[in-house]
Amino acid sequence: MHHSEETHELFVTGLRNAHAMESQALSVIDAQLGRLESYPEIIAMLQQHRRETEGQIARLDQIFEGMGESASTLKDTAMSAMGSMHALGNALAADEVLKNHMADYMFEHFEIAAYTSLITMAQAMGHSSALPLLQQNLAEEQRFQQMLIESLPRVTEEFLARTASGQKADV
Repeated sequence: MHHSEETHELFVTGLRNAHAMESQALSVIDAQLGRLESYPEIIAMLQQHRRETEGQIARLDQIFEGMGESASTLKDTAMSAMGSMHALGNALAADEVLKNHMADYMFEHFEIAAYTSLITMAQAMGHSSALPLLQQNLAEEQRFQQMLIESLPRVTEEFLARTASGQKADV
């Protein structure tokens, strides 16, 4: 594929959006970790994915550096604030832990789609050095998404048991 200034800018914009998306993810994870008390499995999953997300941001920064570009501080800040607001909204729910788990699963689908699109762009435009970095990010998102859906029945059962026994169940 011929790569023009317009297609280059589309790819850079996609990378900036992915960087901001990961900033939002960190904000959501931090808000959830700050509130979770009763679900050690979720805490461990979120802590692991937080470390992965930091690595994903570092890989995106590496791609930017190789292209002579940079992330958008404005987008990162805005998306981080949106993540905090989203987490705050769920904090008002009696079933906060379930809502967060489902929202995390939904967000992983968005991230998987974003990286799939970026990989397709990188392949089409000959950005071969970006491919392994984007593919690693995609693989981590796919793993976390799978962990979320596999753990949802256990989390739901634990939520129901805690609620039925009068224990704190929301977080």
